[in-house]
Amino acid sequence: MKKKLKFRINLKSRHLLVIMTLFCLALIVGAAASGHGPEKLQDTAGSLVMPFQKSIVRMGDYFTRLRQSFREKESLVAEREELMEQIESLTSENNKLIQDQAELKRLQDLYDLDLEYENYPKVAARIISKDPGNWYDTFIINKGTRDGIRVDNNVIAGKGLVGIVTEVGTNWATVRSIIDDSSNVSAMTVSTADYLVVEGDLELIDEGKLRFEQLYDQDNMVTAGERVVTSNISEKFVEGLFVGYISELYQDTNNLTKTGTIVTPVDFRHLRDVFVITTNKVDLFEE
Repeated sequence: MKKKLKFRINLKSRHLLVIMTLFCLALIVGAAASGHGPEKLQDTAGSLVMPFQKSIVRMGDYFTRLRQSFREKESLVAEREELMEQIESLTSENNKLIQDQAELKRLQDLYDLDLEYENYPKVAARIISKDPGNWYDTFIINKGTRDGIRVDNNVIAGKGLVGIVTEVGTNWATVRSIIDDSSNVSAMTVSTADYLVVEGDLELIDEGKLRFEQLYDQDNMVTAGERVVTSNISEKFVEGLFVGYISELYQDTNNLTKTGTIVTPVDFRHLRDVFVITTNKVDLFEE
C-alpha cells in the first residue's frame, strides 16, 4: 500500500522575501551570462523589481492612510469628549439659571405680597417639612417663638391666604392650610360684603378649588369671578386677606343661601416660602 506523502509549506513573509530576492539575483546573473548587454540587463532587472516596488509603494500609501485614519479617529474622539464636557457644563449652567430664575420669581412674589399687606407685620419663613401626600395641607416652617411667631398667626404666600399657625416651638411652627378638611374660614365678597364660609376639601383641591357655603345673596348680586377675602367678623383671621375668586355658585334648597366653589390663587402643591403675619386677630380687638 502506497503511502501518500503530504508536504506542508509554511513560509513566513521574510522567508518569501529572501527567496524572491535570490530568484531575482539569479535571473540577473543568468541574463549577464547569456551575453546580453547592460541595457537588456537593466530592462530585465526593471521588469522584475518594478512590481515589488509598486507593491511596496502601495503598501506604504495604505499604511499612511491607515495611520492618518487612526489620527483622525483619535482627533474625533477627543473632540467628542470635549463637546460632551461642554454640553455637561452648559446643562449645569442652564439648570442653575433655571433655579435662580425660580428663586427670583419666589422672592419677587414675596416682595409683592409684602407690599400688598404692608399694614401687617410679617416674618418670612421657609417650609422644612410637611405631611405625606401631594398637597401642603399641614406643614412645618423654620421660624418660631424667638422670631415672634405665635399660635393663630395667619400665613400667606403667592397671592393670598395659606393657613394658620396651630403649634409653635422655639425655632419651628406648624401650619394648617385652608385646604385641609378641618379648615373653616369666615370670608366675604368684596363688591357686596356678603358673608360666606370657606371650607377645605383635599379632593376638590385637585381642581385648584375650595368649597364655600352659607353665602347670603338675597339680591343675586354675586356672580362667578367675584373676589373673596377674609371677613371682618372672623375670629382668627385678620381682615382682607385674599382667599380666591368664585368659580361656581348654586342656590340651596332653603332658597336663603348659596354654595359653590372658589379658585384659590395659591399653588398648594409647590409651596416653599411663606409670610407669617405676627399680629393676631385678638390683638386687633384689644386695640
